[in-house]
Amino acid sequence: MNSAGPPEATARRGLELTPFRGLRYDPDRVGSLAAVTSPPYDVVVRPDGLLHLESADPHNIVRLILPQAATPEARNEQAAHTLRRWLAEGVLTTDPDPGLYVYEQRDGDGLLQRGLIGTLRVSDPADQVVLPHEDVMPHVVADRAALMRATSANLEPLLLTYRGDDSTRTTTALVERTCERPPLLSTTTEDGFHHRLWSVTDPDTLARVRGELARHQALIADGHHRWATYRTLRAEHPSPSPWDHGLVLLVDTARYPLRVRAIHRLLHDLPVKDAVAALEGHFRVRRLAATALPQALDALAEAAGAGNAFLLAGDGAFHLVDRPDPGLLSRTVPADRPEAWRTLDATVLHATLLAHVWRVPDDSAAHISYIHDTGATVAKAERDGSTAVLMHPVREEVVRDLARQGVTMPRKSTSFGPKPASGLVLRSLDV
Repeated sequence: MNSAGPPEATARRGLELTPFRGLRYDPDRVGSLAAVTSPPYDVVVRPDGLLHLESADPHNIVRLILPQAATPEARNEQAAHTLRRWLAEGVLTTDPDPGLYVYEQRDGDGLLQRGLIGTLRVSDPADQVVLPHEDVMPHVVADRAALMRATSANLEPLLLTYRGDDSTRTTTALVERTCERPPLLSTTTEDGFHHRLWSVTDPDTLARVRGELARHQALIADGHHRWATYRTLRAEHPSPSPWDHGLVLLVDTARYPLRVRAIHRLLHDLPVKDAVAALEGHFRVRRLAATALPQALDALAEAAGAGNAFLLAGDGAFHLVDRPDPGLLSRTVPADRPEAWRTLDATVLHATLLAHVWRVPDDSAAHISYIHDTGATVAKAERDGSTAVLMHPVREEVVRDLARQGVTMPRKSTSFGPKPASGLVLRSLDV
């Protein structure tokens, strides 16, 4: 997102992306680079997925980002011990020179994404440099902060986007030109994505990139909790310190648009029959006869084009929920926000359905889970006898417009991607 707008916006300090000495796996010490990578920590939500990653290689990054032990304290200490051991054994090694890392992701369907990994100066939302668009859950921020304190490391980059233009010609040319060189690493993960990484260390080039990006602002696409964690940890350490900066991947979406997908909800203690019964008189509910998941999602998309719509699953069928009672919405949705926020599906879900109709706390892992994978959400609901609430994705321009107004969406409203693979480059704050 560029900072075009009022004259005072262009004078404001913008993005400050700085080079760092990355920690990377020594390919001679691991089975394969693909076997030590992982999706971001909040995407690895199923125990079977965690076990699969742990068994892929004894050095899989999931042992750092999602350590397993009896207590939070033990988990964090285990991660710190594991990181120290891998460094001592040479499993992870520090690159000799500080640099920015050009990162490319490509899948078999023609999607191509390129960006820059570096350390970004941490700022507050009021600075209008890095724009959040979702609320966060304090207990998740506390969990991530404890892990980062214990390891003294940024273990995975979060994903930020900006809108490149004529003022970022050097940055654009650097990314494209670098991708013509042999990479530092190249691997294909089991999801079919091909990953390549390069290091750029020339001081003059890095200075020009820094100058260009200083005129821009960014939108958090993925990693709101990690960004909030960076802010928490920065506040704990007197400046200047390494905690003034956090690890990010910065993508120019004018050149490489991201995919925007929904994040679904799993309501653990609410059977579908009870969820449907509670909706009577408040929403229209239609059972979709003999419909497979793709067709049910098509029906959801069509209904979402006319207003708020959700898809319930968990009892072997799909139930399309739409046409909320306007009076119910006026009583339950806060009126002090822009109309674009009040009419979001996520707003209606949290403010109306969860808070007033179903009475489900939206910030307790005992009552609700947030799952990216649609099929996994439905399958788990059917196994557990719970309710899956499938969402339709929000358009990127809606997200950006609300963020520019300083309005945050309900937590876990969007899933931008492709997300950077965890484990390709890490950052130690002790280097």
